[in-house]
Amino acid sequence: MARIHFRQHTGTVQTVEASPGQTVMEVATGAMVRGIVGECGGCCSCATCHVHVDADWYGRLPPADDMETAMLEGAVEPGPRSRLSCQIKVTEALDGLSVAIPAGQV
Repeated sequence: MARIHFRQHTGTVQTVEASPGQTVMEVATGAMVRGIVGECGGCCSCATCHVHVDADWYGRLPPADDMETAMLEGAVEPGPRSRLSCQIKVTEALDGLSVAIPAGQV
């Protein structure tokens, strides 16, 4: 199991237990994390699962591919550590991963 911390723009943090193999989006939608919709079901075609990965964690993730990078251009409030949570696979090594949901996405 891995714990994923979802931080709202208000500072509220929701911590959710995740199983390896799930995506961060699946974890968020399963726990009804506010601001993570995942309209496309995780197909990397909508950016409604956009998150900002905390600096301590960003470099530990595999880099975004070209498709994800293109989708992030249309995301709400993109930033230098933006990722689509549907493209982040949970592993034991991600225990403690912390992400923020953009204020405009809530």
